[in-house]
Amino acid sequence: MENYFNYFTEIEEHFQRRRGTMLLLSPLDWALMEIWKDAGIPLDAVLRGIDATFDHWERRPRKTRKINGLAFCTQEVLASAEEMKDAAVGAAPRQSRDSDLDQSAAIEYLMRNAEALKRVDLPASAQALAKEAAATLHGLADHLRQSTISTEDLERRLTVAEEKLSAALTAGAPEDFLLDLRRDMDRQLAPYRRKMSSAQLAQLERQYMQKRLWESYNLPRLSLFYLT
Repeated sequence: MENYFNYFTEIEEHFQRRRGTMLLLSPLDWALMEIWKDAGIPLDAVLRGIDATFDHWERRPRKTRKINGLAFCTQEVLASAEEMKDAAVGAAPRQSRDSDLDQSAAIEYLMRNAEALKRVDLPASAQALAKEAAATLHGLADHLRQSTISTEDLERRLTVAEEKLSAALTAGAPEDFLLDLRRDMDRQLAPYRRKMSSAQLAQLERQYMQKRLWESYNLPRLSLFYLT
């Protein structure tokens, strides 16, 4: 994936340019970007999908409803990704993106997140896993100081740590808090339910709940996509 570390920022800025306003993206929008990132959808495919969505909207004789979120672009983004995938059949394989990884920046990022994980106040069910994740980040930073690691493998390890901690946070969160999150999520998803498949909606719901949970405990996200 090109522009690996600028994925979120490029999408946010492109969407705002096409909309013509500095509309802040919602937690739902950020969750959707994470889904596209996890699915390996190239940045170019997302940007083309956004363009196609706005191009169709601008050709409409009556523009009674604005494009207020990235979810309106979902189908065009997926179509663009499929077109790029078909076009890439038989093409030369892309070079590894390991050379794009600034090791010193990655080490500082891992250490900063490890220290944040040590300080955060979490439910008892998640506290031990947070310490375990911090130790994992320290170990990865030490490894990078002495050797190299593929960006893909580093991202996989960070994803595993996030998933384990997310499961513990969900298990330890108060029921009323989780219900409030789901009510807010259902309200935000309401305009898009007819535009997305059940599988897409289920994935978006999972990403949304994870994002809001981590924000509620002031936890740093571990993925390299948050390395800036």
